[in-house]
Amino acid sequence: MQNWTDKLIQEYAEGKRQLNKLHKKLNSEVPEESEKRKIVSGMIEDMDFVIEWLETGRQPGIMRGVDKRSIYQKHSLESMDIIPDIAEQLTANDKPLSIPAEQKKVLIEILSSFSLRERQCYILHVAQGLSMQEIAEEIGLKKRTVQQYIDRAKKKVEQMVP
Repeated sequence: MQNWTDKLIQEYAEGKRQLNKLHKKLNSEVPEESEKRKIVSGMIEDMDFVIEWLETGRQPGIMRGVDKRSIYQKHSLESMDIIPDIAEQLTANDKPLSIPAEQKKVLIEILSSFSLRERQCYILHVAQGLSMQEIAEEIGLKKRTVQQYIDRAKKKVEQMVP
């Protein structure tokens, strides 16, 4: 359930980790490496800038613009017809499940408020019925970490659903 910005954020974060490793290896006492270190520092700052822009949906440092952290997720979820796909899978006795537009909006709002990991863990646990251990093995996290993501997601659901 990743959208294009989630993938880009992960790629930029991985690139930034690699640059940080290189930055630590370079010795600032050696003139050649000192110059390379300055260039790598600039690249790390640029990565931070892009990551913040992708996460917030607005240019860093600009006070006007989109204020919602999950703007790309929200647009992606609204443009995808995710709810009817779920409805088709949950048909009982050949009677399709229908969700009113208002409830669909609430569901989109809830899903877009989750971080990528919260969304992955919550959907795997609640919708697909996987245990926390199965999710941990599937995603490559510790069971406790998965539990924390699910707990955070459940709290967000409780806050948004009256």
